[in-house]
Amino acid sequence: MFDEKIEQMLSRYELYTVHDHENALKEIIQEIVLLGLWRSKFYEKAAFYGGSALRILHKLDRFSEDLDFSLIQPEKAFDIKKYLSAVKSELELWGFEVSTEEKNKKNKSTIDSAFIKANTLVHLLKIDSKLKTHKNAVMKIKLEIDQDPAIGFTSDLKYHLHPIPFTIKTMTLPSLFAGKMHALLCRTIRTNIKGRDWYDLIWFVKNNIPCDLHYLKNKMLQTGHIDFSETLTKEKLVALMSEKIKGINFSMAKSDVEPFLKNAGQKDELSLWSDTFFNGYLIQKIDVLTNLRCSSIGHEKNVVPFNQI
Repeated sequence: MFDEKIEQMLSRYELYTVHDHENALKEIIQEIVLLGLWRSKFYEKAAFYGGSALRILHKLDRFSEDLDFSLIQPEKAFDIKKYLSAVKSELELWGFEVSTEEKNKKNKSTIDSAFIKANTLVHLLKIDSKLKTHKNAVMKIKLEIDQDPAIGFTSDLKYHLHPIPFTIKTMTLPSLFAGKMHALLCRTIRTNIKGRDWYDLIWFVKNNIPCDLHYLKNKMLQTGHIDFSETLTKEKLVALMSEKIKGINFSMAKSDVEPFLKNAGQKDELSLWSDTFFNGYLIQKIDVLTNLRCSSIGHEKNVVPFNQI
């Protein structure tokens, strides 16, 4: 059996199938990893971002696999090993049997990666002896740390209550939106379409989150997708998005995101996905956009409410 607080965390979920239990366990492991990182003072160096940050801290209604972090200051010699030790100890304290593994870099990537692995069957049996899966099935959670981040993102401390109260340093929502826009605009592999990114775009728009253009331009500069002399205006952002949408295979995008959705109602929404849906939603708001004050990039507070576009 798990600790009583883990049982309380499990009670937040609707658990019917083995898959439901697996997703719940993965998320609980993610939360305990975040706690272990807090105890090890990791957030003095790094901020949490990405889909899991949206899910855990802002109630994004889809599951997310990885834990993504950005160092606050570039540190190419950063070593995740000592933090992995703290995370493993934290998970074992709460009844999880895990191993950790640092990923060996095959190139000069600035991303430091590691994995948390746990035997799925062992942990399902701690919940209910009737839950069965393949004995060698493994739950795997990936941690990625950007050691050479683009400058300009803003961060905040968020309280989290499970399994005990602690704080997590995370990018603010406008910076998170900028990061998502960079992913949408700058992915180059057509066969690696992330429907999760497009699902998250809708979430940002629906929740009236502004996009931090200052940070977005810095990220695009870093990856060579914009020149320093260019101004990233709101009009240019819409034009870039419209062009990107034309090349997206939304059937592939829907197939990517569907396994991360919790219920049939969410999956029904995917039937709307098409270039017409996304492009129409953006283009019909261009007239409104051109009537707004368009500041040049260079101010950290230059953010654009995307549902005003």
